[in-house]
Amino acid sequence: MPKLIKNGRVIDDAAQFLVLDEGQGPEALTLPDGPLFVPLAVWQAHRGALSGRAGLGVWLDSNENVEELDGNLDSISAIALNFPKFTDGRAYSAAALLRSRYGFKGEIRAIGEVLRDQFFFMQRCGFDAIQPKAGKYSDTQLEEALTSLKDFSTPYQAAIDQPEPLFRRVPRAA
Repeated sequence: MPKLIKNGRVIDDAAQFLVLDEGQGPEALTLPDGPLFVPLAVWQAHRGALSGRAGLGVWLDSNENVEELDGNLDSISAIALNFPKFTDGRAYSAAALLRSRYGFKGEIRAIGEVLRDQFFFMQRCGFDAIQPKAGKYSDTQLEEALTSLKDFSTPYQAAIDQPEPLFRRVPRAA
């Protein structure tokens, strides 16, 4: 069972990720039972049948826009944003938009090529779950990676997890 870091803990995750094969259309799919993340194209093709399904998540690749989900976020419990390579940071912006502009309160999960060095910054942008590729880290390494969520005691800049910058949070004498 895959492991992920969620809300500062390493947990087992039973969710399946549905991936379309090349040339496979999203309309003719049979969806498995249980917790499931579907690609944006599948969600768009089956929106009516999937709305309100327990344990449903939608995953977006880095070239897909979160605006495609606007107006339907109430029926989605989780959104996974893919990092196809560690140098592609578009998912950071997508997570921040989901939290700030669209007010999404559900789970935002980082998937794909996520590295321990990025975990703290992902959390600052609005991710509350981080799922590295299977086999990337051992269980022990994931447990040790929890410390990277506390790399900085007090961030200076404003972000999703702390909307006020440090200079506004700390009282100063006149």
